[in-house]
Amino acid sequence: MTAPLKHSLPGGTLHPAPGGTLVLRGLTLGYARHPAVHHLDGTILAGSLTAVVGPNGAGKSTLLKGIMGEIAPLEGEVGRSGLARQDIAYLPQAAEIDRAFPVGVFDLVAMGLWRRVGPWRSLKAYRAAVEAALAAVGLTGFERRPIGTLSGGQLRRALFARVLLQDARVILLDEPFAAIDARTTDELLGLVHGWHAEGRTVVAVLHDLDQVARHFPSTLLLAREAVAWGATQEVLTADNLRRARRLCEAWDEDAPVCRAPAAAARHDHPSHDQDHDHSHGHAA
Repeated sequence: MTAPLKHSLPGGTLHPAPGGTLVLRGLTLGYARHPAVHHLDGTILAGSLTAVVGPNGAGKSTLLKGIMGEIAPLEGEVGRSGLARQDIAYLPQAAEIDRAFPVGVFDLVAMGLWRRVGPWRSLKAYRAAVEAALAAVGLTGFERRPIGTLSGGQLRRALFARVLLQDARVILLDEPFAAIDARTTDELLGLVHGWHAEGRTVVAVLHDLDQVARHFPSTLLLAREAVAWGATQEVLTADNLRRARRLCEAWDEDAPVCRAPAAAARHDHPSHDQDHDHSHGHAA
């Protein structure tokens, strides 16, 4: 039986930080000049709690990597409003973690201190912080366990502990609740709500639309372009979901180049509904 999860570390180790605003201006992201997300405009307000949803292949994970700075834009930009790289924490999909790599739970979680401590300083002074993060996610006693021996839910808890240590103003979560049990999901959702209550900006890629409707006040419905963006109950309509599926199904990688109109208006507002279909492929 694990203890209840805590969104902050005890003893003042983690200090609440105000969130940061992210402004997407004509943002096009992709690989080998084949956009996975194109011409995206909008603002993720500081302190907001936003879900990113859409069909498989809609560009959701690519968008998070673009915000994080792991992928350079093919066109447009991400305005980070004074945020430094260390102000953004990123929790990847479980499939991106090499569980065969010989690293223990303590070291995996301690990676959350890397930007603060640097690559050459000893972690001895920070052992208490790592142990507190593990306790906060119910993993006390797992410090020496190889990550390859963890269940899916335990690995997720460890990754959330790493995010806790990063103490970031913006938190990006890529499918944080995929393939884990309901109890672990509910507890990790408690961490997410705690971060939101502290004023941090949280953006999560999710597939469970009922979960989105219950827990996330703002939603971006993505199908390589923004189908709708705003209040969740206004975004998750049957018409919008059908349109998102149609856009992804109609994609053609060999279509002519698509460019944003030069005079297209840019909308720096948290609510958007871009009403233009692109049933072909795009290149920047």
